[in-house]
Amino acid sequence: MGKYNKLVRDKIPENLDSKGISYEKRIASPEEYKEELFKKLNEEINEFLEAKNVEELADIQEVIDAIKKLPEFSDFDSIKAKKLEEKGGFEKKIILKGEK
Repeated sequence: MGKYNKLVRDKIPENLDSKGISYEKRIASPEEYKEELFKKLNEEINEFLEAKNVEELADIQEVIDAIKKLPEFSDFDSIKAKKLEEKGGFEKKIILKGEK
């Protein structure tokens, strides 16, 4: 296993313990946690774009769910609903062509 220093899922330390793999663990500060979530989102998006599978999509959603719990994103669901009502979703598969 290579070197790493990143946010991991809650049960990863237990999994490493069961395999006898040593590691160091610490708890992130609120600000560090937020930044690490943004890094993790980028990591998971890149993995999804490469693999294009449901497991990676689920990882993205898990990170988004964690970000939604941050105070500055607590109104996520109402804003999402408002945008859906005002602008619609992507169900109709509309592609526009034009110039900016």
